[in-house]
Amino acid sequence: MGATASIAEFIVNTQAADFPAGADDKAIKVIADTFAVILAGVGSEVADPLRRYLDTSRESGASPILGTGLTATAETAALINGTFGHALDYDDVLSMMPAHPSAVILSALLASMNGAPVTGKAFIEAYIVGVEVGGKIGVGMTNEHYQRGYHATGTLALFSGLAALAKLHKLDAPTIQQAFGIAGSMASGLRRNFGTMTKPLHTGLAARSALSAFRLAQSGFSAAPDIMEASAGFYSTYGTAASDPEVTVRGLGQPFVIDNPGIAVKKFPCCYATHRAIDGVLTLRERLGFDATSIDKVICRMPPGGMHVLIYPRPVTGLEGKFSLPYSIAAAVLDGKFSLWSFGDEAVRRAQIAALYERIDAHETESSRGDDPQFDKRSSGSRGFVEVEVRLTDGRRDQIRVDVPPGSPSRALTWAELEEKFMDCAKQAPRISTASAAAAFNAIRQLRDAADVRGITEKLY
Repeated sequence: MGATASIAEFIVNTQAADFPAGADDKAIKVIADTFAVILAGVGSEVADPLRRYLDTSRESGASPILGTGLTATAETAALINGTFGHALDYDDVLSMMPAHPSAVILSALLASMNGAPVTGKAFIEAYIVGVEVGGKIGVGMTNEHYQRGYHATGTLALFSGLAALAKLHKLDAPTIQQAFGIAGSMASGLRRNFGTMTKPLHTGLAARSALSAFRLAQSGFSAAPDIMEASAGFYSTYGTAASDPEVTVRGLGQPFVIDNPGIAVKKFPCCYATHRAIDGVLTLRERLGFDATSIDKVICRMPPGGMHVLIYPRPVTGLEGKFSLPYSIAAAVLDGKFSLWSFGDEAVRRAQIAALYERIDAHETESSRGDDPQFDKRSSGSRGFVEVEVRLTDGRRDQIRVDVPPGSPSRALTWAELEEKFMDCAKQAPRISTASAAAAFNAIRQLRDAADVRGITEKLY
């Protein structure tokens, strides 16, 4: 059996009983986080252009765009909700892809419901299957796919969304193969667009394409049934000599991604590659009690490749600031905390920030590689370790090594921390009251028992 057929059979045959203990709880946390970041996107830079885009399309539809009170066709709702979900770079991280799959999955699933009831259990099951398929495709493709310049959220998480749709709506295996064939010609996303509105658009495009491929296949549209493994297919074209679809197939459910390695939930609203450095500076700031005036030097030692996507040494916009290690360090020194405001244009352009840049030395070094045999397979934000050293004008100095950032599976956010993030994000959607946001958060926590997911979306519409 070919790889595409094997993936399709896995989607059809996998049931909730196959998941490891605790999988539901882990999935619900990430689902709650994803609803939060979609709401946060309503107040982001992408919101006005997307509203104008919606106006110019002059289309009508009943699928809700969360946090706006607006509706659109299912495909357009998937596009906009998905773009909102990644607009602030505050959504989940699955380093093995490396990508942000959950906004793609949720946006596609929510748009597909078409007014029909969907139980919380079915929603969770579809989500876990979607994460599993996309994650294992990432392993089979290898990290070299990302290094070539592809944004895996657009190219690989598309299949996460499609697998989740196929599971939720019970597609048969041959139809899933056709859907994968269609989706293979839709995969897109280039890292050159990091720091612009088009990076989160990759998420929206992936959600829309997943839904379109699903609907086209369901309608009888044909495609190559062996798109993953064939010559001139997905792996051979988008991958490298190391890419192997059989690695994907052998890894499905062995173990399940949701359990091992797990999915990271971001504590800071910026590129994951900056998070260990931020955590190190904040920890030292609390330990030493310094502020911006007492800093002589901050040295941040990153692993090889750790700054690969941090392409803005002197950002001038909030979006660029999300991909700037010097800015992230300077803001941690100056403010001692991060919020959504920290990555707006006003915050990035502060004179106090510019004054700190010459006192920051951020660089890659072999000494931060560590001894992990999987180093070359890990993303910029998870490979090796980060070391932060602070030297103060009074002569004091201290340093710290950070191996994993807060929010990673081994340092998971608590429900209290997640609720704080959820409520902060919900404030970015003015039409969502504090009471509605709190009710929605509590409902998501009880998602396993929900008779209909629409009871949650109605609170966030």
